[in-house]
Amino acid sequence: MHIPSVKDQVSAQEWQLRVDLAACYRLVAAYGWSDLIFTHISARLPGDEHHFLINPYGLLFEEITASSLIKVDQQCNKLMDSPFPVNPAGFVIHSAIHAVREDAGCVLHTHTRAGVAVSAQAGGVLPISQQSTFVLASLGYHSYEGVALRDEEKPRLQADLGSANHLMLRNHGLLTVGASIPEAFLLMYNFESTCQIQISAQAGGELTQVDPRIIDGVGHAMRTQSNGIGGAFAWPAMLRKLDRMDSSFRN
Repeated sequence: MHIPSVKDQVSAQEWQLRVDLAACYRLVAAYGWSDLIFTHISARLPGDEHHFLINPYGLLFEEITASSLIKVDQQCNKLMDSPFPVNPAGFVIHSAIHAVREDAGCVLHTHTRAGVAVSAQAGGVLPISQQSTFVLASLGYHSYEGVALRDEEKPRLQADLGSANHLMLRNHGLLTVGASIPEAFLLMYNFESTCQIQISAQAGGELTQVDPRIIDGVGHAMRTQSNGIGGAFAWPAMLRKLDRMDSSFRN
């Protein structure tokens, strides 16, 4: 599929965000977190206009490139010509979060089997792994209200997320909020791993839970683990991985 480059039509800063967001979509596909053409990852563009980048509706995540991403406003109206459609209904969750979280540079949402499975469990995320401690340190829950199409759900979604960076959408899936695209990706990698570990552990014997005091000190452990720069620490390695696989996301 040939998609004309828009590199000369946008700022250098926007182009870099486009490359990173396209990379994030490709990584979600590579790790098996995509749901055909459904779910979204949104990234906020710099400035006071509240403009965002989002996927062209109908493309597989493995097909997305920097130039195919669509620039939209808060109501998901296109701001640049594009041959691809957008899905305003799919932007409901994302627009709700971006509207109240100035720190939300990227919102990543998935429907993975493990994520939905844990979201359906009454106990939610259990403190049974090192990965789970990072999630539990900043986690909210939002009850299922049907397919997220209605604006009236937004205030409840916003309240349930609060200042957390992980949100478990009951009977629905997982969501992370990052200050940057690399941060949202790393949070989701850990969130998804937490759910996979939990489902696997529950297939065995009695579970051993982590001491709650450990979760209280997890912030320091996270900063140490990432050299104090969060998702940016792992991101260059992720880009190298993608370049070895298929560098067309950069187009």
